[in-house]
Amino acid sequence: MSTESTVVTGNQRIAKWSVNISIVFLCLWVLVPIYLLIANTFSSPAEVNAFPKRIYPSFDTESVRFFMNFYGVGSALWNSFKVACLTMIMSIAVGAPAGYALSRFEFRGKNTFRVLVLMTRAFPLPLLALPLAVMFIKVGLDDTVLGLAIVHTVLALPFAVLITFSLFSGVPVELEEAAWTLGCNRLQAFIKVIFPLVLPGIAASAIFAFVISWNEVFAAAVLTIEHRTLPAFLLQSLDDAPLHLKFAGGAVLVVPALIFIFMVRKYLFSMWGIANR
Repeated sequence: MSTESTVVTGNQRIAKWSVNISIVFLCLWVLVPIYLLIANTFSSPAEVNAFPKRIYPSFDTESVRFFMNFYGVGSALWNSFKVACLTMIMSIAVGAPAGYALSRFEFRGKNTFRVLVLMTRAFPLPLLALPLAVMFIKVGLDDTVLGLAIVHTVLALPFAVLITFSLFSGVPVELEEAAWTLGCNRLQAFIKVIFPLVLPGIAASAIFAFVISWNEVFAAAVLTIEHRTLPAFLLQSLDDAPLHLKFAGGAVLVVPALIFIFMVRKYLFSMWGIANR
């Protein structure tokens, strides 16, 4: 009996150490590239191209100041913010009601519809670029913030629908039924009972849509000329730029998304509690 207990204890320790090592590895996998990006951004151009490299940056802001003063960066950054915010709003405005309907109503082809929603991501965007460009030119949405936001919304919508579907499915329908018996209609029950419970998850879904739009480059490069977002602008302008300016451009892309996620991190953590109930 003692031998079996020793074996079980040994297996538990191995499993615990395996989990801890995996967590450390994943953290390093994510954090090391971000650190190298930030360190090279705040190093002088000579230090960026030197070898071996310094472990700590010299906090030289020359590359960042040159990049931010570069013609077109400010307007491209503002366009990225506008497109990402519109994408976030539209994806939630369409995706949340669709997720609610999937979780609360039974209809023929429900499971097929869920698969088809996810299958929209199977079509490669380069294949659809030319038809989209022609259609947008005909309807007057080419080279506009709204037109690009619509495309980004289509990209983010499957995730918004499926995430909100799982969130609404995690809230017992008995809570709504109790609200109905107390005099609420379906809309009032949703606003007063369901919405406060799923708000963290909806916020997380909105963040996901924001990041998808913020980092998307292909559609922005094809469908815009004068109103390019920052990723498309960087693709066009920094192709042959020095290495230190590429690091600065990458940091300007990554840091705002990280700050935005950090500001709403409590909603991200809360989402798991809702989804698991």
